[in-house]
Amino acid sequence: MKGAKSRSEPKKADSKLSVKKGGASTKAPAGRKGKAAKDPNKPKRPASAFFVFMEEFRKQFNKDHPENKSVSAVGKAAGAKWKSMSEAEKAPYVSKAEKRKVDYEKNMKAYNKKQAEGANAAEDEVESEKSMSEVNDDDEGDEDGSEEEDDDE
Repeated sequence: MKGAKSRSEPKKADSKLSVKKGGASTKAPAGRKGKAAKDPNKPKRPASAFFVFMEEFRKQFNKDHPENKSVSAVGKAAGAKWKSMSEAEKAPYVSKAEKRKVDYEKNMKAYNKKQAEGANAAEDEVESEKSMSEVNDDDEGDEDGSEEEDDDE
């Protein structure tokens, strides 16, 4: 009986280890390969109304509390004030956020258009490189033949 238990215990441990190893090895490369590099030219998403409010609130809060260097304190105070504000008081920040969103959408359309043109240009370059290499191969063959003729003469 003792022998049977010892045989089953390593099998359970091995199966657990193999599952952990297999799971870890499949997730790591997939995560790295799946992530595309960020384009630095891509427009940034616009700030929400609250973050537009935060820009203004942060300046005022830092003037009123110069000794306070805590980011969390500023965020908590801004959140409390934002919650206590009425819709009428929030309206200017909402309108600024909407304007930024419209500008962002225009910039994204222009960016996507450039990306599409860039992709088409890249495809054209690949085709032109192929044709150039074929032409260069033909030219190299002619040059080799002409050199041989010069050697014979």
